[in-house]
Amino acid sequence: MPQLDGKKIVLGVTGSIAAYKAADLTSKLVKLGADVHVVMTREATEFITPLTLRTLSRNPVAHDLWKEGEGWQPGHIELADTADLLLVAPVTAHTLACFAHGLAPDLLTSIYLATRAPVMLAPAMNSKMYEHEATQANLATLRARGHAIVEPDTGLLACGYEGVGKLAPVEEIIERITLIFD
Repeated sequence: MPQLDGKKIVLGVTGSIAAYKAADLTSKLVKLGADVHVVMTREATEFITPLTLRTLSRNPVAHDLWKEGEGWQPGHIELADTADLLLVAPVTAHTLACFAHGLAPDLLTSIYLATRAPVMLAPAMNSKMYEHEATQANLATLRARGHAIVEPDTGLLACGYEGVGKLAPVEEIIERITLIFD
């Protein structure tokens, strides 16, 4: 597998049960040489702790827009400016909608609006939510902006439904990342 030496990946983690998979994703990206900076939504912290991702990434984890670093430049602008890739995995329907409509109610969405780096999104949600025409319209808008979408898998979902909406396998997400840098 190709190396990601020196590539700064801002990994957004949103409030999906699949947030626990961000630990495996972070670990594997670091092993490939990436400099991973995790940004979590408040909802994501209900599923996985910042401590876990801080330990695996070897970097501070940002999760509050109002508690940024001590420098003069807002931390979210610095992360946005220096990212080689903004990867959001998992991304919920809520965050997709914020991205598609230019809303910035939190740290992650603020970074999204400020970055000029390539964006990759890996949705994870209930199949009814994923298939809803609003979600599909938001995904179409984001694709039209040139964002890479890693389509969700089909299978048994955490809610008990069978269908599309599972976070794509970590290996598939990593494979798609390496294609961006080839």
